[in-house]
Amino acid sequence: MTPRPPAKARRALRLTLLGLWAERVTLAFWPFFAVALALVGAALLFAPNAWALEAVWLVSILGGLALVATALRGCWVFRRPRRGDAQARLDAQSVDRPLAALQDAPSVGSDDPAAAAIWHAHQARMAAAAAKAKAQAPDLRVARFDPFALRYVAVLLALLGGLFGSVSALRDVSVTAQGPADSGPSWEAWIQPPRYTGKPTLYLNDLLGQTVAVPEWSEVQFRFYGDAAAFDVAETISDRKDGADTVPQDQVFRVTQSGRLSVNGPRGADWIIDMQPDLPPTITLKDAPSGRRGTPGVLRQDFAASDDYGVTGGQILLTLHLDEVDRRHGLAVAPFARDPYLSVLPLPVSGSRAAFEESFADDFSKHPWAGLPVRIAFSVTDALGQEGAPTVVEQILPARAFFDPVAKALIEQRRDILWSDRNAVRLGQILRAISLDADEVFRDPEDGVALKGIIDRLEAQDFGPDQVDDLAEDLWALAIEVEDGDLADAAAALERAEQKLEEAIRNGASPEDIQRLMDELRQAQRDYMREYAERNPPQPGQQQQQGQQGEEVTQDQLQEMMDRLEQLMEEGRMAEAQELLEEIQRLMDNLQVQEAQNGQQGQQQMQDLSETLRDQQELSDEAFRELQDRFNQPQQGQQQQGQQQQQGQQGQQGQQQQGQQQGQQPGQQQGQQQGQGDGQDGQQSLSENLADRQRALRQELQRQQRGLPGAGTEAGEEGRRRLEDAGEAMERAERDLAEGNLPGAIENQSQAIENLREGLRSLGEAMAQEQQQGQGEAQREGEADGRQPGQPNPRDQVDPTGRALGLNGNSTGQDDMLPQEELRRRSQELAEEIRRRSGELDRSDDERQYLERLLEE
Repeated sequence: MTPRPPAKARRALRLTLLGLWAERVTLAFWPFFAVALALVGAALLFAPNAWALEAVWLVSILGGLALVATALRGCWVFRRPRRGDAQARLDAQSVDRPLAALQDAPSVGSDDPAAAAIWHAHQARMAAAAAKAKAQAPDLRVARFDPFALRYVAVLLALLGGLFGSVSALRDVSVTAQGPADSGPSWEAWIQPPRYTGKPTLYLNDLLGQTVAVPEWSEVQFRFYGDAAAFDVAETISDRKDGADTVPQDQVFRVTQSGRLSVNGPRGADWIIDMQPDLPPTITLKDAPSGRRGTPGVLRQDFAASDDYGVTGGQILLTLHLDEVDRRHGLAVAPFARDPYLSVLPLPVSGSRAAFEESFADDFSKHPWAGLPVRIAFSVTDALGQEGAPTVVEQILPARAFFDPVAKALIEQRRDILWSDRNAVRLGQILRAISLDADEVFRDPEDGVALKGIIDRLEAQDFGPDQVDDLAEDLWALAIEVEDGDLADAAAALERAEQKLEEAIRNGASPEDIQRLMDELRQAQRDYMREYAERNPPQPGQQQQQGQQGEEVTQDQLQEMMDRLEQLMEEGRMAEAQELLEEIQRLMDNLQVQEAQNGQQGQQQMQDLSETLRDQQELSDEAFRELQDRFNQPQQGQQQQGQQQQQGQQGQQGQQQQGQQQGQQPGQQQGQQQGQGDGQDGQQSLSENLADRQRALRQELQRQQRGLPGAGTEAGEEGRRRLEDAGEAMERAERDLAEGNLPGAIENQSQAIENLREGLRSLGEAMAQEQQQGQGEAQREGEADGRQPGQPNPRDQVDPTGRALGLNGNSTGQDDMLPQEELRRRSQELAEEIRRRSGELDRSDDERQYLERLLEE
């Protein structure tokens, strides 16, 4: 009797048989399944109830034929799996084929007990092997029959239909196939909000009798099937003239107000429409518009904008505030009719625009209205085209600041010619006055040549409004060259000197060449520091900004580094010298000069202003004596001769003093020489001499007004205002002297003297405040050094000559002072001797440190 397979083998056999059924059905009918899924997905996704009747029938016929064809093909290919097929697949996993062996019977020796025992042992071994058999998985891969993967397209279509389609569309397919007329009149309605709102479409058939909230300008659509005359629409939500119409097949209108909407007829309905108005956008400014720090002439404005559905655009409109313009000099004539400046406000590139913050920045340094009062209107718009109420501010349009007097004058004339071409004659006269002594006015001779070219173009016969912009561009370029030309040249010379020294160190140049290159580098550094200080006068809060923004280096520290560099090269330590030179280059590239000598510089400025005050008093005395001589005609000749001799002596003395302060200014030399040479030609020549000297004093005062102490303090600002008033009084006195009006000149000179005195007093108070602040810092440093509060710092008590020092390190004694030139000479000699001794290595460390402290003082 044939033994039965083990239970595990029978279970594996049944599972393998089921797998065979799945495999053969899949391979035979996969096209049928793919067509069926594609048809169901299309019916769900494409709403065949909205198709034309012919399209529904055509798709139905084609789909049915495809289903029949694929079903017939499956039946033809399909082969019913049998138990033997499952047993053969299960036996194929073992070389012993245990299931087939269990069905075998012995052909001979069945009566032999020994043969029977062997056979039973073989059957037991095959039964154990069959128990270990595992069900085989079906092979469902049909890729070799579907190279274009059309089955996946069908599955994807079915998934999309199930996720996004409508099941009701399948129920209505039969109704659509019969046509809408067979089911009687019907209708559909929906509301489509504007696309920019991002709100979904509302299907009114699902919202019968409800209150519906929709945005303004939403579109209402009705579609009628069958007899459209059976319906009429009543509404109070649009701007149509009549609220009810005989309805055509389709009807569309927009919601402009809240109201009722109803459709009358078979299966009629009504709704309450709540319109949500689209509000205009708004814009608010963050603080007032300001110039961009570090970029002169750039207007920066932070703003916040919002809209219920999102801002789509914004603009800035800039117009000249003519009523606030100071209509003097070149601005007195009628200006050009210029169009308002229009620019686009920046919007977020990503994210929501319903509420956001942005920043507007634009460069107005070359704009014709730079430095003039303007109105700036900021506005934004939304997708509906609504523009919110603009935010308007009035201010001075940012302009680049020029510190060089010549560059400042050129920029002012550029503004005037851009204001109106009627200023051409006046502009030519002023430019010719500037070019009279071009070699003395311009540091670069090429700038004088450029100015003469501008004058020639300006005075050409064909000059007109069309050439104003080109002329203004040339004036701008010349002003920039005058303002920054020397600084750029100094920076380039410094870079060349550094590169030459670095190359010499790298190539092992001789000591003589290295010493020569060191001298060139020192000179280049001094030139650059001087030009940098002239172009960057101290501003309020500059020290605080330097302490926060970058590394600081004093000129003494730079000198120490240069001395150390020279010492390393003398000792032959070229690698360390190379590193130190790179450090010096880095410091110069990131230069922020520390104003460690503000107290001494302020004291020197106060002395210069005092000298100017004395010169102004002397000039006023001379003008008064000249006035007395005019009223004393009987003795005029004798008195005038004595006066002119005295005047020549005073002119020489004044010339010496002015030369010490400003390096013998050309205008002053010319005025004094003319006074000395022509003082005997009469009253007219003497008046011209006095006018020239008055002009030289006024120019010197303008130079001294740069970088005054006390910036940002009340006393400092008062002092600056007083000095400006003194300069204006000097200018009026200069005109009076040139016209021979001595009484008017003396009155204006008195005003200038009074303003100079008050300005000196205010600036002295400002310096005292700064010194007190410095004393507080010094006290904190003393406590950090271990000194008791109130204990003086020995190095702050006396100067290198043994005199007592004030709060800022300057001598407090005012008696028995040497002449200014002698003081400067002796101070220079003393500083050179101290510097020489501090560099001697054989001196003790304590002595060298003491000498270094003296140099710091």
